[in-house]
Amino acid sequence: MSAATADRLADIAFPLTPCADESRAFHEHWPVRLGDTDGAERLRLDAVARYLQDIGYDHLQVVDEGDLHPGWIVRRTVMDVLRPIEFGDRVHLRRWPSALSNRWCNMRIQVRSENGGLIETEMFLIHVDIEAGRPARMSDRFMAPMLAATTQHRLQWRPALRARAGTGAEPRPFPLRVTDVDRYGHVNNAVHWGAVEEALARFPDATAAPYRVILEHAGPVMAGDEVLIRAWPDEDGLRVQLEVDGSARTLARIEPLAAG
Repeated sequence: MSAATADRLADIAFPLTPCADESRAFHEHWPVRLGDTDGAERLRLDAVARYLQDIGYDHLQVVDEGDLHPGWIVRRTVMDVLRPIEFGDRVHLRRWPSALSNRWCNMRIQVRSENGGLIETEMFLIHVDIEAGRPARMSDRFMAPMLAATTQHRLQWRPALRARAGTGAEPRPFPLRVTDVDRYGHVNNAVHWGAVEEALARFPDATAAPYRVILEHAGPVMAGDEVLIRAWPDEDGLRVQLEVDGSARTLARIEPLAAG
């Protein structure tokens, strides 16, 4: 990678930004159910992705003018699996902003279980005008509690990952199902995390906690697309790409974290 390319890539700090004021965090909790876990009773990453979506929409129900901001696109999700969570446990989720501009924000969601499991996450979310199909400014009343919760008010987008060509990794079909598609014809974000789970099943050593997964959307995956998945280990960890028509649409990297 050239120095110029490296300069354009975001550096995701570890640990992720802590909550400055717990009273400003939105809280939900629920049990880890059978459909959330794998054969070893581990809470799957695609289930965590659904948790992040669910608490996001619950949060919209309790903030000023949340009903005026229904459209959001996930551009990047970071998950730090510090201590695994298992079937039968109960998770407590806390959600707060760590940075924002007037059209997008970084939302931190901590997933902590009553039995000691811990997954720290952060999502780069873009607010969109659903009818126009483009980023839209958030209202002042909607932004007010976010502005009060963080001093980072000039958030800019920079990718943390880039597509890789000529990896030598054999592509495999990643068939889409009717249930994978949302009301806008896009493949739901949690389905992309299902692809990460497919890769981890082939390279199980990558899931030794603690580890980090960064997943970015380089382009849309739509209903009817013929999707291929590639997964391969490299010097940074395990790489995953979803591709459509020879173009990378989803990029992911799974990397070990230093035990703290």
